[in-house]
Amino acid sequence: MSIAERLDSEVRSYSRRWPAVFSRAVGSRLYGADGRPYLDFFAGAGTLNYGHNNPVLKRALVDYVENDGVTHALDMWTVARGHLLEALEEKILAPRGLAYKVVFPGPAGASAVEAALKLARKATGRKWVAHFRNAFHGMTLGALSVNGNPAIRRTAGTALADCVELPYDDHRPGVADIEGQLAVTEGGLTGMAAVIVETVQGEGGINVARVEWLRELAAVCRRHGMLLIVDDIQMGCGRVGSFLSFEDAGIEPDMVCLSKSISGYGLPMALTLIRPELDVWEPAEHNGTFRGFNLAFVTAAESMRHYWSDDELETSTRNKGERAGGGLQQIVASYPGEGLSTCGRGLALGLRTAGGAMADRISAAAFERGLLLETCGPDGGVVKLLPPLTVSDGDIDLALDILDASVKSALATHV
Repeated sequence: MSIAERLDSEVRSYSRRWPAVFSRAVGSRLYGADGRPYLDFFAGAGTLNYGHNNPVLKRALVDYVENDGVTHALDMWTVARGHLLEALEEKILAPRGLAYKVVFPGPAGASAVEAALKLARKATGRKWVAHFRNAFHGMTLGALSVNGNPAIRRTAGTALADCVELPYDDHRPGVADIEGQLAVTEGGLTGMAAVIVETVQGEGGINVARVEWLRELAAVCRRHGMLLIVDDIQMGCGRVGSFLSFEDAGIEPDMVCLSKSISGYGLPMALTLIRPELDVWEPAEHNGTFRGFNLAFVTAAESMRHYWSDDELETSTRNKGERAGGGLQQIVASYPGEGLSTCGRGLALGLRTAGGAMADRISAAAFERGLLLETCGPDGGVVKLLPPLTVSDGDIDLALDILDASVKSALATHV
C-alpha cells in the first residue's frame, strides 16, 4: 500500500473507503493479500453481475487467449465481434421485439452516454437535452452536463451548456406533468433533442421510477419529436430482473446506453443501442482507440448465451431481491425512530439513513466485519447493496446479519 500512497493520485476514492490490499476474487468474495475474505455487495459498482471470475466466462476467455484470438481491432471485423452481435440479436433483441443497431463507442459507460448525446443532436437538429435531478451519467464533460448532482457537475470546472434539469418521479398520486415541465424550460418542447433517464437512479440514491411515469415520459417524447435515451449502464444486464430495466414499463427507448456488466467479466466495454433510422453517422464521426476490445466481446457473448437463453436468472434475481428486500425491512423495523427506510428493485437495493455521516459509519462498520457496501444519494445517505446476481441465498442472509450488526454499531456510536 505504501507505493500506492506515494504514487497514486489523491483522486482515488474506494481505496479510502476500504483500506485493504486485495489479491484475488471468486464469486461473491474478494480476498485480501492477508487471506481475509470479504463478502462483496458492491460488485464493481454493478460491473460484476455474474460474480468475480465466473468459471463459464473465464473458460471462454482463456480458450480465446490460448488460441491467439485478436485482442485489439478498433472497429475492424473479427470473429469475436460477429459472435457478440449474433448473441445480442438472438438472446436479447429478437426475443424482445427490438431492432436496434449497435454503436461501439469506447470502453466506458460515459463513452456510451457521450455517443448518445452527440447522435441525438445530430439526428434531430436540436441542441437541448433534459435530464433529471440526482441523475448520474458519467464524469466526462458531455456526461457531466446531464448529471443532476450539483457537486458532481462542479467538477467540470467550466459551464455545462444546453441542458435542463427536471424533477425525477416523486411517487405522488397521479403522473407528473412532464409535458408542462418541459414546455417551460429554456429549450422548450421544440428545441429539445432528447431526454435521458435512469429507470432506477443508482448513484442518485436507488430511486425507482414508476412504470406509469416512464410511460408518460416516453409518450411526451414521442409526441414532440424528442428522443428518449435510457441509461441502463448500472441497472441493465439483469440487475433489476429483466435484462433491460425498462422492459416492465413496456416502452421502447430511441437509444439505450449499456456498459458495466455488458462484458460479463469486468472487462471494459460499452454499447449504445439506437433505432436504425437514427444511424446518421458518417464513417469515423464517432470513434475511439479501444472500441474494439475483443476479450470483452468474448465474455459478453458467452454471458448472453449462458444466462439469457431462458428466464432462470431473471426469476432468480427477482426472488433474491425479495429475500434481500424483506431482510432490509426487518432491519428497519428493529430500529424504529432512527430514520431508516428501504428502497430499490431487483438486486439494486438501498437502506436510507438519517444522512451521509450515518451511512458512512454503517459502511465502515460493515467493512470491519468483512462486508463491502457502497453509499450513494445526493448526501451519501443511502447504503447501497449491489451483490452479484449469482449470489447465494446463504450469502444474502450473511450480508443482512452483518448489516444489522453494523447498523446497531453505528447507531450506538452516534451522538
